[in-house]
Amino acid sequence: MEFIRITSIEDPLFRSMHDLMKEVFPPEEVLDYALWKEPLEDPGIRVFVAVHEGKVVGTTEYRYYEDWQVAMTDFTIIGGAGLGIGRFLARKRWQDLERLAAESGKPMVGMFAEIYDPYRIEGHAFGGVKPMDPYVRREVLSHLGYKRIDFTYVHPSWENNGEAVEELDLCFLPTDEDQAEINAALVAKFLRRYYAVLANKPHAWEAMVDGLEGKQTLALLPL
Repeated sequence: MEFIRITSIEDPLFRSMHDLMKEVFPPEEVLDYALWKEPLEDPGIRVFVAVHEGKVVGTTEYRYYEDWQVAMTDFTIIGGAGLGIGRFLARKRWQDLERLAAESGKPMVGMFAEIYDPYRIEGHAFGGVKPMDPYVRREVLSHLGYKRIDFTYVHPSWENNGEAVEELDLCFLPTDEDQAEINAALVAKFLRRYYAVLANKPHAWEAMVDGLEGKQTLALLPL
């Protein structure tokens, strides 16, 4: 299996990747095809596909914030069972992030991810791909070491329509597995930068981030 970076919407692999995203994710979680042009060309946004026998079978997008020493996994898609796609993507991503951290001269302290709450997203089939089932994914990510950040989370829809999406939790994978809390200001700063690209943010999101800025720390809870 190959781990190939996508840097242009003109790359034929990107069409396959975007089709896979539409097949698996709800519409509000998929950025329009044309709007991918700038993100793919941004050197700080890393989009890779897993290619098996010439076919895109998985994909992941992530980024590393050198100034805060944290990463963010935007998404991971497993296109089928029985190929070890999830493990392959997670291992390759972590190796790449470790290299980026080493180049910065400072260690990575952890990685954010939005993780579906299976009890709030039961109506979506995720393309019928069993490894993408929210119950399965949440348990796998718990095994990897992700913890739920203790606050009520909403995020702006990627359809940029000002709607609030409430079916996910913001989670964090600390490199120190005994870490029990996270700086609330870091979470707020991260969210403001991460969602700066969306002009239409719901009031609930603004209120949430304002609330974080008034706190000191947030607990990291089991998934």
